[in-house]
This record gives sequence, C-alpha cells and structure tokens, in this order.
Amino acid sequence: MSEEDAPFAIDVAGITKSFDGRVVVDDIPMRVRRGEIFGFLGPNGSGKTTFLRMLCGLLRPDGGQGRCLGFDILGQPDDIKRRVGYMTQRFSFYEDLSIEENLDFIARVYGVPDRRGAVAAGLARLGMSSRRRQLAGTLSGGWKQRLALAACLLHAPELLLLDEPTAGVDPKARREFWDEIHGLAAGGLTVLITTHYMDEAERCHRLAYIAYGKLLAQGSVDEIVRQAGIFTWQVQGPRLAELATLLRKTPGVEQVAAFGDALHVSGSDRGALAAAIAPHRRDPHRWTEIEPGLEDAFIRLMRSSGTQ
Repeated sequence: MSEEDAPFAIDVAGITKSFDGRVVVDDIPMRVRRGEIFGFLGPNGSGKTTFLRMLCGLLRPDGGQGRCLGFDILGQPDDIKRRVGYMTQRFSFYEDLSIEENLDFIARVYGVPDRRGAVAAGLARLGMSSRRRQLAGTLSGGWKQRLALAACLLHAPELLLLDEPTAGVDPKARREFWDEIHGLAAGGLTVLITTHYMDEAERCHRLAYIAYGKLLAQGSVDEIVRQAGIFTWQVQGPRLAELATLLRKTPGVEQVAAFGDALHVSGSDRGALAAAIAPHRRDPHRWTEIEPGLEDAFIRLMRSSGTQ
C-alpha cells in the first residue's frame, strides 16, 4: 500500500515521553483517518502539546512506535516535518514585518515553488489581500490567527497540527476559522486540533481526551459520552445555588454544574441518582432527565481516573 492509499494519516501506539523523570505522555495510542478533523482535549499540563511535537518530528518519543503520513515517527522525522503544518499556541511571527513579508519568509524557508504566487494565493484564500502590507504586530487576535493559518498552508501540507488555535479569539472569528477548517478537510487535508472549548470539540469528527498524560477516552462525541457511563438530570427553578449545595452532599450525586438558568445533576448509577434527587423533585423545581453532554462526560472521566 502506498503512503497516499494508507487509511490513517496518524497511526501510533505506546507513545511515551518523560522530562526530568516525570512522565508527561504515558502510553498513548492514536489513529486519525486521512481527511478527518480529530479533536485532542485535556486540561492544561495534560501532555497535548508534547504529543503534537512528537508527531511532527520536533521531539523524539522515549517509547512507542507508529507512522505519521506513512513515515516512521522514530526513523523519518524530517520527512514528516516537510509534510506537516504546525500552528503553535503563541503567535510566532515577526511583528515588525508585514503580513506579506512574513508569508514570503515562510515560503522561502520551505522552498515553495513560485513563492510570490503561493503567497498571493494564501493572502486571497483567507481574505488578507487588502491588509497584506499591515504590520503583523498591529493585528487583532483573529487576524493573527488568519496569518498563522495561511503560513501553515503555504507548503501544501498533508496534515495540520493546530494547538489551541482559537484561544483569545472572538466568536465570529472562531466560527470563520472552523468553516475554513471544514473546507480544508473536505478537500482531503487531515487536521489534529487541541481545544478547551466543548462547542469546538463537537465540530470534530472524532475526539481523544487525555488527563495528565493518560488517554481516558477516544471516539465520536456519542461514543465518548457512552464510555463515560453517566446519567444526567436537568433542574430549573428558584434558589438553584442552595439546591446545588444540598445535592453535592447527597450520596448518588457525583457532579452538579450550572448551565445558564439550570443545573445538570449527574451520577454513574442511574438508580442511586434517581433516589438522591427524589426528595427534591417537587414544586417549584422542574426536573427532566436529559442526555449528558461532553462536559458532563469529561468531568466524569477525570474523576473516575483519579485526576480530579
């Protein structure tokens, strides 16, 4: 099977990395299909960025094996680097250069053929042509994001690694960014993206959730919610803060979270949860059993793993 015909852009197992004796990525497997948007979630310090850097050849794993874009992650890191676009958490361009000058520099680094044409196409694709002479240091968060994405795409990568790309970006820019990502994936580009936003996670085809180096769940949104094994009731009415305090002390209730004008009350034992809330199921409160959401599932997974 050729590299182009391989069903997985990323196919790794047992990936492990330690720093100063502390394990930050612990035996992580991952398979990402070509043309898939794969979300990578976890709290700060969970090992997401370290894992990305090992995938694209910037860090060598201490253990594990596998392939990225058909190349061995241990023996062929340079081949992987040339085919990956990596967008880091921090804005890493020259602030005293214009948008166009930054892109031209990146095109030179990658040896992009027809450099001027590639830069012009990148500017046009992300709506930056009219701003091409604006200094990068004067851009808003959303425009800096566009510049970073344009730079990632200049050398026509097969895989995009995006590390919390929408942090600090307004909702309109976030939506436009995700529209662009889905358009790229529809064209065959594979995307692995880290995020803290649950609404963004739901835009991904599949997800993996890690906490402090360990994989807790992997699959579609529905599969991850099922893996969490949690049941949830929604309650609305007055004095919800007082009710939440009572419920958190009640056996059978494992988590209580405010969602707008309602509480989500969850537990892993459906019967025990029903018994716990029974004394409170009276006017003026309105109770409804609902499908748990991703946030409910992730909190449950963290607690069951002993990481919270």
